[in-house]
Amino acid sequence: IGQVLLVGASMSELRRTAAGSFTEDEAVTLQQLLQVYNTWRKTGDETSLRRILKPMDYVLKKLPMIVVKDTAVDAVCHGAPLTVRGISKLSPKIQPKDMVVIMTLKSEAVAIAEASMSSEEMLSSSKGIAAKPIRVLMDRGVYPPAWR
Repeated sequence: IGQVLLVGASMSELRRTAAGSFTEDEAVTLQQLLQVYNTWRKTGDETSLRRILKPMDYVLKKLPMIVVKDTAVDAVCHGAPLTVRGISKLSPKIQPKDMVVIMTLKSEAVAIAEASMSSEEMLSSSKGIAAKPIRVLMDRGVYPPAWR
């Protein structure tokens, strides 16, 4: 930037203060992780390890949510788009192209998806694609297939 502006510039530090739902306060070095891992291996005490490693739900909690009926779960697990007929409830203010998490009625993460319509459209439509999976998180066959 300094070259383009013809003023010169230098950078003394570059820090990432947040990544997704993680803050800088939660960051650990690889050395710290290795030390905690080795302690766990030697003692079997997982307290310190659990303080560092977060469950998947922790990461997904900030995403808008679409809760699906049990009959829609296996289809999404196979990569099928979620149709509005498969929705049980959802977060307000979802917009097209938003990243959302698809959850079961038991609060199990099924997939991370891109919304194809807004919350209002999902609620008012009787048919259509509500979201397309980007990354499936649940194994196939956990819920019985109802779409064949």
